[in-house]
Amino acid sequence: MSRPPSPPAEVAPVAALLLQRAQELGERMAKRIRTEVAYYASEERVSSALLGDSCRRNAELVFGHLAEGCTPGMAQAQDTGREAAHMGTPLAELLHAYRVGSEFLWTELAAAAGAAEGVSADTIVALAGWWVNQGLAAAAGDAYREAAAQLALRHERERSALVEALFTGMFTDHTTLWEAADRLGLPTEGPYVVVAAEVPAPGREALPGIEARLLTERTRSAWRLLPDLQAGVVAAHGPAGERTVLRLLEKTAGCRVGVSPPYRTLQGTPRALRHARLALAGLRGRPAGVARFDDSPVALLVAASPDEAVRIARTALARVLELPPDERARLVDTLEQWYAAGGSAAGAAEQLYCHRNTVRYRLRRLEELTGRSLQDPRAVADLAVALRALRLLPGTTEVGS
Repeated sequence: MSRPPSPPAEVAPVAALLLQRAQELGERMAKRIRTEVAYYASEERVSSALLGDSCRRNAELVFGHLAEGCTPGMAQAQDTGREAAHMGTPLAELLHAYRVGSEFLWTELAAAAGAAEGVSADTIVALAGWWVNQGLAAAAGDAYREAAAQLALRHERERSALVEALFTGMFTDHTTLWEAADRLGLPTEGPYVVVAAEVPAPGREALPGIEARLLTERTRSAWRLLPDLQAGVVAAHGPAGERTVLRLLEKTAGCRVGVSPPYRTLQGTPRALRHARLALAGLRGRPAGVARFDDSPVALLVAASPDEAVRIARTALARVLELPPDERARLVDTLEQWYAAGGSAAGAAEQLYCHRNTVRYRLRRLEELTGRSLQDPRAVADLAVALRALRLLPGTTEVGS
């Protein structure tokens, strides 16, 4: 901020007289601000005593500079700006109040100068131009913005820490969970879903602006940026709550995103994060996409016993995993589409854009390699678990990529 212009000598006597009236002028300035600035009309926001004292000190600062030629300190205006930021006063209202007050003081100065000799209107206008546009209001505004930025950063850190506590299960008491939900702006009861999006690089958001986008759909959420993920707890309320979340993610996501099944209480957040991670892992090999964790018994079995699921996958599909990548991918994709089609070779062929006989050939090849018949329900169950583990669990051999 620039320094105020040096006051002309002819202004000093007029300013000295006004300085003696600083108490009265401060009270009148406060009344003017209460009348013209709606935010300051209420005693509940700013008391008359506090506003009057601030206005008196501003009058002393301005007229003291003009009368004595000393360089005015802006500490008081800066303190006011910082305090307003902490109180949540809108910046526009703060600046409006300062400009109303500044214009009041210069109106008083112009009136007093008009009765004095040797003070031109041009002199008053030149001084007023700096004080009204760059003086106290600018100092207060700069301090407000700095304080607001610090508050926003602190608020975001606190929110991030609370979300991390939800993800790690640090909250076990119902009252503590309720308090965390309140501070995060989340409802105290579900359903919720956890969203896990793969970040493009450590420290960079995968879904920039996602919280604001969800708010436009009347959906509240809280997010945490992890080294490998941007993860959030989303309140999926209403009959279309989960569908709304999935639709927005599919529309805006340019990365891989995993979504957990809905859950009822925040105590289930750690488990939901695990499910969201598993859903995300199932998208390996794709540049982008949204996958919802399937809460079928097979999927839940894999999530509950990942070590056993990996063992089953490596045992049941051992010879398949030894194949060249292209052949392995074709066989695994065919088996996935066969399951998705409810065991229909024709349905799988339609999804794979090939002839049903090609599907049947590949399935027979899988039966030979695994030693399991797809006519045997037990074998079908084994392969379903193996396939789920192969696609979802980190640390296994990637297929279909």
